[in-house]
Order: sequence, then C-alpha cells, then structure tokens
Amino acid sequence: MERGNLGSIELYNIPRVCKMCGGVMVFKGVGEYQCEDCEFVDYDDYGKVRMYIEEHRGANAAQIEEAVGVSQRTIRRLLKDGRIEVAEGSKTFLRCEICGKTIRSGQYCPECEVKVHRKLEEQQREGLHKKDHGFGMEQRSGEGQKRFRRES
Repeated sequence: MERGNLGSIELYNIPRVCKMCGGVMVFKGVGEYQCEDCEFVDYDDYGKVRMYIEEHRGANAAQIEEAVGVSQRTIRRLLKDGRIEVAEGSKTFLRCEICGKTIRSGQYCPECEVKVHRKLEEQQREGLHKKDHGFGMEQRSGEGQKRFRRES
C-alpha cells in the first residue's frame, strides 16, 4: 500500500478549493482544512471518519459510510495505512497479511512488521555491497582530461 506519497492526495479526497468562496484550503492538522480567505472549515476523508468515530465509538464501516459518505473501501485503506484502528472489543478485526494473526490496524502484526523491515534492510545492504565501490571510486579506462596545464 502506498504510504506518504502524493497518491494519498487523491485517495482521501483532500479539499484544495473552498466550496464557499473558491479560495485556497490550507491544512490545519488531523484531516482539517481551512480557507485562507473566508475561513470556511472542511475535512478530508480521514478527518470525517475520525470525527465520527470520536463521537460514535465502536461504529462499524457501514455505519460510518452511511453517516459521513466515506466509502468502506476508503475506511479499509485508512485501517491498513494505520491512520485509524478497529475499536477495542469489536467483533470485526483485521488479519496480519503474513501470519493471519488478528490486528487492529496496519497490514502486519508487530512480529511480522519487524521481519518485513529487517528483510527490506537486508535487501538495501545487499544492493550497496553489489556496487563494490563508493561514490567517485569507479574504474576508468584511459587517462582523464587535464583541467589545468602549467606552462614553464
């Protein structure tokens, strides 16, 4: 899943233009945006879902979708991205994509998360060692050009 990239702008319906006056919406934090001209406040999908969950603890995805208009697919994406989590004691839960253990948010249980990160680190280290040399240390064939010549 994409994290922390520009793709999330489209994924979570981030308001860019004010619905009231056409001004620029400025990010204020936690899914909230405010128009720099008329000060109208609007929310992205995360902000809408978060506010609803705070007021209606234990609400399921269908209830949230009906109340705030954010699709269940987007709600699942918020869960997998770790931006929201399944309520404590809920009958609904997520499963780790590797071992199947029940989790409340994200894609992996803590144990598998560590394994995934270690594997990525190993792959990065292997990629660095394959180069055999550091920056600027590559072998050159022939002689390089002289930049300055001393005239005697």
